[in-house]
Amino acid sequence: MFFPEYRARRLRRSESLRSMVRETFLRPEDLIYPMFSAFGKNVRKEIISMPGIYQQSIEHIVAEAREVYELGIPAVILFGIPEEKDPLGQDAYSESGIIQETIRAIKADVPKLLVITDVCMCEYTDHGHCGVIKDNDVDNDETLKLLAAEALSHARAGADLIITYHAKEAARLLK
Repeated sequence: MFFPEYRARRLRRSESLRSMVRETFLRPEDLIYPMFSAFGKNVRKEIISMPGIYQQSIEHIVAEAREVYELGIPAVILFGIPEEKDPLGQDAYSESGIIQETIRAIKADVPKLLVITDVCMCEYTDHGHCGVIKDNDVDNDETLKLLAAEALSHARAGADLIITYHAKEAARLLK
C-alpha cells in the first residue's frame, strides 16, 4: 500500500520529528501586507509585477490598511515613493517624509495594526544607490548616519517594527 492509504509511522516517533514534517498551514494572522505610499491625492497606480498591489496616496493606504486589519492580517510593511529624489535621499529621514506621514495616518485610524518599515535609501536617492556617493563610491560611514536618522524618524512617527540590513552599524552610531 502507498500513501494516502498507508501512512508510515517512522516520522511520528517524536514531537521534534512530527513538528518538522507536519503540514504547513497559512492563516491571515501569519501574513504581512505590503503597501507602497506615494505623495499626492487620489493616487492609485497598480504595480505591474505585483497584481493587486498599488502605489497609492495616503487616503487610499489608510482605507486599505483598515480593510487589511478587518480581514485578520495583523501587519503591513510600508515602502515609500517620494515626491522628489535627491543625492542624499532626504525624504527618507524627513519628519514630514512620505513614510512618516503614512505611519501617523495609519496609526490614527487603525491603531492596533502593526506597522513595519524598511530602512533603505535607494528609492529616495536620485542615483538609486542606498547611500551617500562620494568619489563614485558609497560612503558607508556617512550612509549609516542617514540610515540611523531614517530609523529614528520611523520610530518617532509610530512604527512598530523597523527592518534594516545595517542594524549593527547604525546602533553603534546611535550610542
